Amino acid sequence: MYSDDDLLMLSGIQHFAFCERQWALIHVEQQWAENVKTTEGHHLHERVDDPFNSDKRGDTLTFRSFPLISRELGFTGRSDVVELKRRVQDGVEITGYQGKWVLHPVEYKRGKQKPDDCDIVQVCAQAMCLEEMYNTKIDSGSLYYAEVRRRTIIDFDDQVKKRVIQLSERMHELFDSGKTPSPVYKSYCKSCSLIDICLPQRMANSFSVSDYLNLNLETF
Repeated sequence: MYSDDDLLMLSGIQHFAFCERQWALIHVEQQWAENVKTTEGHHLHERVDDPFNSDKRGDTLTFRSFPLISRELGFTGRSDVVELKRRVQDGVEITGYQGKWVLHPVEYKRGKQKPDDCDIVQVCAQAMCLEEMYNTKIDSGSLYYAEVRRRTIIDFDDQVKKRVIQLSERMHELFDSGKTPSPVYKSYCKSCSLIDICLPQRMANSFSVSDYLNLNLETF
């Protein structure tokens, strides 16, 4: 169980799953840079993340910018949207509302569905926070992609939840060490907003040359 002083930003798990170095530059070194994609993402979340905006349609309650916390994972943050669907038997009780409700987190993204699991682990981490907060079990959540205007339902199986736990443990390990991982240049680096700060090609080459020199010096 993590204390309040040890909590990390939940949203960082997406950065971490994408690139540990990118996450460390943002969350350890406090560096950030905007590009077209991040700016569009901010505008999308500004329209969604209104903590005073909620509505009820039929048997569904919708809450925006829903506060989250997990002391088991060591995360705090917000979910873009949490939908509460009324159930007759299963579900949790919500103060101010009659009946029982099943919780369903929804994360909004600017682009389209990705081949990796970065978005999946983020919405799953949100679900795991809700599970801890309300002592319940959440089997699924949703990712809404603005570019294609499509919602994708994500099932949270044991494998996905195990991945979230592993990432959270590694995030805390790196944050406590205060060290930023060395760069490894890959094709997706070109789309990263931190490429001019990270300098993956230049830094990676400099590390390899340095390692080579050190190796040769040790032979004498």
